[in-house]
Amino acid sequence: MTTATVHRVFNFSAGPAVLPLEVLESAQRDLVALPGVGMSVLEISHRSKPFEEICFGAEEDFKRLAGIPAGYQVLFLQGGATLQFSMVPMNLLPPDGTADYLDTGVWSEKAIKEAQKVGAVHVAASSKATNHDRIPGQGEVRFSERPAYVHMTSNNTIFGTQYHFVPEVPAGVPLVNDASSDVFCRPVDFSKFALTYAGAQKNLSIAGLTVVVIREDLLERAPAGLPVYLKYATHAKERSLYNTPPVFGIYVLRLVLRHLIAGGGLAAVEARNRRKAEKVYAAIDGSGGFYRGHARPDSRSWMNITFRLPSEELEKRFVAEATAQELSGLKGHRSVGGIRASIYNAFPEAGVDALVSFMAEFQRRAG
Repeated sequence: MTTATVHRVFNFSAGPAVLPLEVLESAQRDLVALPGVGMSVLEISHRSKPFEEICFGAEEDFKRLAGIPAGYQVLFLQGGATLQFSMVPMNLLPPDGTADYLDTGVWSEKAIKEAQKVGAVHVAASSKATNHDRIPGQGEVRFSERPAYVHMTSNNTIFGTQYHFVPEVPAGVPLVNDASSDVFCRPVDFSKFALTYAGAQKNLSIAGLTVVVIREDLLERAPAGLPVYLKYATHAKERSLYNTPPVFGIYVLRLVLRHLIAGGGLAAVEARNRRKAEKVYAAIDGSGGFYRGHARPDSRSWMNITFRLPSEELEKRFVAEATAQELSGLKGHRSVGGIRASIYNAFPEAGVDALVSFMAEFQRRAG
């Protein structure tokens, strides 16, 4: 069966998320045997020259696309962002130190809970009081006396909020960012972050791969007794090949990176993402209150758009009828309810147009 004969719906899932069709077609074409190799990427040895070319090529493409400055390492790890909730404090939080966290939703709350198992944690700002409908402003942040690091989550998939500024932290304090759900949605100055991590299954690749960008001076901060696999320095020394890496995830990542580079880089990605999000927010704002966005306008996410209807009954109808029209995955998370449209990098603009059209038609019939 070829891709041309496969019918595809519009996938609004929060993740694992839609991939570029071109990437899927390339993976399908080469799955049985990589050109010039004679075996599948699913079978290839991670110690082989062909895989080193894939892995190190992906590393270089990532650095090139993102503009990673000198003095940083790009690591391909496993365990998802969830493992990073533990690895970050294990490596960066000394026994007598305090880690500061900016609480903007469920995933930052999970990161806080894991860090508290390692050492002292101070919540420097939180939007919990208003059900995480906004990003706390810089003036609301109250840092501890000497934080070992400050941790943020740049996009919040469940609540539909996103940082549109980089928080200022005390001089010399490392800023750590969980960028799992908005990495590469726009150009970012990675030099402002000491460590960035991202589960790959939304904008970069498939589930099973996690990318970490770490400043080299942090590599030796881990305590001596930390298990070798949990040290960033271990993976940096071996260029992500300390043990068998997520081979297929890295292969798909390289295909995605090449696709993004060929498409004009992150500036082009930003323009497309901004345009897609503005179309849906315009439909919400222009509905006369029939659709009500959860996130405050200055904190709205370009990746995850959350909104409510006048009643839960109407929301159930909306999801059911949208699914019947091949708009899949629109049910909101139970923490917020309502509707959630996840429109990551690879989500096609035609799908956004179809959603906006459906929203207008549904309001005409049900409003």
